Amino acid sequence: MRIGVDFGGTKIEAAVVGDDGAFLARRREPNPGDYDSAIRTVARLIAAVEAETGASGPVGVAAPGSVSPTSGLMRNANSTWLNGRAFPQDLERALNRPVRLANDANCLALSEAVDGAGAGKNVVFAVIVGTGCGGGVAVDGAIVEGANGVAGEWGHTSLPWPSAAEAPGPACWCGLHGCLETWVSGTGLRRDHLQRTGQALTGEEIVAAARAGEAAARLSLDLCADRLGRAIAMVVNLIDPDAFVIGGGLSNVGELYAALPPIVERYAFTDAWKGVIAPARWGDSSGVRGAARLWPLASASSHQETAP
Repeated sequence: MRIGVDFGGTKIEAAVVGDDGAFLARRREPNPGDYDSAIRTVARLIAAVEAETGASGPVGVAAPGSVSPTSGLMRNANSTWLNGRAFPQDLERALNRPVRLANDANCLALSEAVDGAGAGKNVVFAVIVGTGCGGGVAVDGAIVEGANGVAGEWGHTSLPWPSAAEAPGPACWCGLHGCLETWVSGTGLRRDHLQRTGQALTGEEIVAAARAGEAAARLSLDLCADRLGRAIAMVVNLIDPDAFVIGGGLSNVGELYAALPPIVERYAFTDAWKGVIAPARWGDSSGVRGAARLWPLASASSHQETAP
């Protein structure tokens, strides 16, 4: 058995995952949005799933941002109140056990590469398009974090092949302009639609209006697909993954999966592109499943046997 935590911007989920990948227990609560309260929430959820299953062991955590290899502190999290904090160490103290933390998109990539939509593929690139935009890479079923721990962080690269109307792009919370996250995300979809139409709609409302035939909403969704397709083509030109697996709220927009391949083909530097673009098999459960897999079974079992 393994224990995982998905530390999301709006919710925190803890789960015990069996050796076969099945959930043995899972609990979730809203993320309180405050550092100390969030750590207490994690501890409470872990205690609940352990009480339900009798499990005990090290914990894997999927979180926004990453840990700096220089300082050991959190950085690059769009939940900015995490940045500069010793989050893994504070969790270890609160839980009284070892903790491994990885970027949430990396955990999505790991989960989907092992037994999800990217199973059996050599290189899997995970895309999170929700409130923000993130990416993660798995090769041969293992996360690739890179020399500085930022591999796959495409959300804070510039939108590729921008039009004159897209440059220099909106200001991003990271201090730059025109980051993918400001365009290819639920937030970006809402902002772009509002700017062009004056309508303050949610992402769900824009999609519903587009499906109902409303022209402005249809254009907003088409523009979002075009930008996502360009962003995927950029990754094709860099590492040419076998599969792209999409998670986050926009992954539920089924129209994207027909729209994206011809856009990728138009921009990718190849005469023929045959990659796969698919929704995450495990949906919003992939994060916690990938977090649990940050510990190999031998380590989790060993800790479980010696736990008091």
